[in-house]
Amino acid sequence: MVDNAISDTSKKLPAMVAASQGFFALRANVGNNRKIVLGVIGAVLFFGTWEFAHYMIDETQQKFLPSVEQVLSALWVLFTEKAYIYDVLKSTYRVFVSFFVASAIALPLAILMGCFANIKALMNPVLSAARYLPAASFIPLLLVWFGPTDLQKMSLLFLGVVFFLVALMLDSTESVETSLVEASLTMGASRRQVVLGVVLPAAAPSIIDAMRAMIAVSWTYLVIAEIVAAQDGIGAVMMRAGRFLKVDIIMAGILTIGILGVLTDLLFRFSSYLIFPWNRPRKA
Repeated sequence: MVDNAISDTSKKLPAMVAASQGFFALRANVGNNRKIVLGVIGAVLFFGTWEFAHYMIDETQQKFLPSVEQVLSALWVLFTEKAYIYDVLKSTYRVFVSFFVASAIALPLAILMGCFANIKALMNPVLSAARYLPAASFIPLLLVWFGPTDLQKMSLLFLGVVFFLVALMLDSTESVETSLVEASLTMGASRRQVVLGVVLPAAAPSIIDAMRAMIAVSWTYLVIAEIVAAQDGIGAVMMRAGRFLKVDIIMAGILTIGILGVLTDLLFRFSSYLIFPWNRPRKA
């Protein structure tokens, strides 16, 4: 009974300490309802600050920082009168196709490098150096190779994430406990069975998290990819608006990319929740 009492006390102690520290409790668990409330408050503060800044500047300069209402109005006009949905779908297509091609190449490379030291020694120097090459520097070369086509834009998006995907997936693979590999070999599993049946499933949740982080980077490269000789896409809409100083449309494009990024993140989170039930956070 004494042991049970000590155990119960040890479980309750972090919550008691967190409660005593209030809002700034270190690593405290936050309930879902509280997360929603705090998220709404954060959004209200952000948009409120934006609106306040709009009305604080001189009226002659307000067109360079449109209000929230003006941006939302511009977004509504884009969708209802300018066939903006086509541009959104085109940009989404470019991001997802380029990203999943990058993932399809990065995953086997990372698994092989994480499982076989000789392959890592062979590939790592080149791949590590490639991470420091800015993707935007490839634009002139890609234009020479492919011209102002979809392939040029998706190639840029591909180059922006593929080398980082390899690095993150490699870390996920190497984080699999060696004891699992050794136990599998001891029980007679072949190298192929260990790689596909032990290492890959164990690393999969972390790999999905790496993909979720890197697809956000793909969205950040979108405007750069669509900035050169693009006829469609969110970036092209923003560039045309920039020529005529239509800042409300530019900010509507930025808002669109932000919303699409959040929806993509939620999609990855939900997929991970469904595919890896053993990786879900356990309730105390």
